[in-house]
Amino acid sequence: LPAVTSPCKILKCNSEFWAATSGSHHLGTEEAPEFCTALRAYAHCTRRTARTCRGDLAYHSAVHGIDDLMEQHNCSKDGPTSQPRLRTLPPGDSQERSDSPEICHYEKSFHKHSAAPNYTHCGLFGDPHLRTFTDTFQTCKVQGAWPLIDNNYLNVQVTNTPVLPGSTATATSKLTIIFKSFQECVDQKVYQAEMDELPAAFADGSKNGGDKHGANSLKITEKVSGQHIEIQAKYIGTTIVVRQVGRYLTFAVRMPEEVVNAVEDRDSQGLYLCLRGCPLNQQIDFQTIRSAQATEGRARRKGPSLSAPPQAFTYETATAKCREKLPVEDLYFQSCVFDLLTTGDVNFMLAAYYAFEDVKMLHSNKDKLHLYERTRDLAPGNMAPSGTSPALWVALLCLSQCWLGLL
Repeated sequence: LPAVTSPCKILKCNSEFWAATSGSHHLGTEEAPEFCTALRAYAHCTRRTARTCRGDLAYHSAVHGIDDLMEQHNCSKDGPTSQPRLRTLPPGDSQERSDSPEICHYEKSFHKHSAAPNYTHCGLFGDPHLRTFTDTFQTCKVQGAWPLIDNNYLNVQVTNTPVLPGSTATATSKLTIIFKSFQECVDQKVYQAEMDELPAAFADGSKNGGDKHGANSLKITEKVSGQHIEIQAKYIGTTIVVRQVGRYLTFAVRMPEEVVNAVEDRDSQGLYLCLRGCPLNQQIDFQTIRSAQATEGRARRKGPSLSAPPQAFTYETATAKCREKLPVEDLYFQSCVFDLLTTGDVNFMLAAYYAFEDVKMLHSNKDKLHLYERTRDLAPGNMAPSGTSPALWVALLCLSQCWLGLL
């Protein structure tokens, strides 16, 4: 397993720190030196594994967290370090415990005497298409690593790679989710998925929130082996669905607005895609689509340097194929057509289909399941305005196909 063979030992550093600071959130001021000693030991452990952890999101999260904690507790970076003390686990297998403190159930703990929380949805699928927590629908480039969610409770980062060598079409090839340690409910847990590798467990092999009393308020369930997992984080009222469709990953989440907006510095969340959407320079407009398709068409005729799509679709055949799974011609249908034309891979039709199935399961407002127009407003010349009709979208794609046929 990757968790066993990886030379990066950040999870070992994390567990040693948790062991050394068990119950540390109850420490009085007079015990602060003990906490600082444990922090220095934690920092020393991360430095030892730094060389083998380059690019590991959990490692960088730990380093950032250590700096923050040292500043909060006025800890000196110079001083003694401690050997971690081992905790004694309660009798029985912690994986089997079903009892949880009330605080580890979001609705019970935070909304006893008030209305039920408002839930929001975010999804990422295909080439890639993003539906934000505010129901804005965008098609983006975002090649490389990008944060989808970054709040006080969890971080989600995706990595998007080109579908074909030299292509502008990208799709999600890696996903990392970090659930931060939360009171007596859960330890910090890391979930990682990659192309052709959709684990049914966290990176440390566990399937719940660890050794704390409310561990089962965070659980992974495998729905379809190697294709579909679901993570329930009841302590923050959150459900996450991760799928592998073809070679690529899709992501969908249902989260209370209170958790969505639980960020310490709102101004620093500009690249939090699910909340703010993709940066303007990463959003794809129809001009860019036509230019990219024309460029790729010319390159393929000049030589074999670019791989041809596994199956070529015309606008008519792409439309017919998408209609098999998506009979309503909304933005999910249009995304399906777009992806078949740009990638030639029929699995992108399934990705759009499953993305909409996840919306039906996770979105709290059933009147907003279908989206029919673009909600992004840009300066003139960047793309079609937010009121662009499906008919105009179709006409533009037809024009791009005709233009390619003439080249």
